[in-house]
Amino acid sequence: MKHTSVKPWAVLLWLAVWQLASMAVGKEILLVSPWRTLTRLGELVMEPAFWGTVAYTLSRIALGFVLATLSGILLAALASWKRWIRDLLSPLMLTVKTVPVASFIIVALIWLSSKKLSVLISFLMVLPIIYTSVLEGILSCSRELLEMAQVFRVPTLRRIFRLYLPMVMPFFRSGCSVALGLSWKSGVAAEVIGMPVGSIGERLQQAKVYLDTRDLFAWTLVIICVSLVFEKAVLFLLKALERRVNRI
Repeated sequence: MKHTSVKPWAVLLWLAVWQLASMAVGKEILLVSPWRTLTRLGELVMEPAFWGTVAYTLSRIALGFVLATLSGILLAALASWKRWIRDLLSPLMLTVKTVPVASFIIVALIWLSSKKLSVLISFLMVLPIIYTSVLEGILSCSRELLEMAQVFRVPTLRRIFRLYLPMVMPFFRSGCSVALGLSWKSGVAAEVIGMPVGSIGERLQQAKVYLDTRDLFAWTLVIICVSLVFEKAVLFLLKALERRVNRI
């Protein structure tokens, strides 16, 4: 999957539109200007608790993403091995994909503390995407090559590295690209509802309660920046892994 690069002129254009809209509204409580948002962001960065808040949310969403990725790969491998496992998992994955995030959050709050909520919600939103992508990649492997490997008794590890991984990696990377953004959206939404102490979601909820539009926009900008850095880092590692696999 190729990503459309963000052009600086397009960013500046939309910032100008934002600024004009803020001036037209004329009330900061309704729509704060870009400059005021950046000013508040600069103030937040200087606060001692800022980086702890970012680390809190990042660690939990990253944990949910990693657990979902490992589980999705394992379940996809099992589903490709036995058809009955695929049929068994199909309704579960369909349910997770179609049930609204808010429903999962409300039900999860009955069973779990708010501290674990974002981990679970990120896990649930990422799992079906990774599972579907990896399974599609495995099933797309050439039957002829697999049969040839079986005839010549190619060792299992060699089959995985020479046949499966090169075919699956593009599907896996594409799935991760979609899942990364979704993990942040769902994870922060879970924090806004559950309000665990020291999270970005708690700060967003406080900004909403006190009608602090500057904080609301500033923390939203923090989420965008951190999620983009997280996504770029993960995709960079995946590309490096894919290059290494192709060299084996």
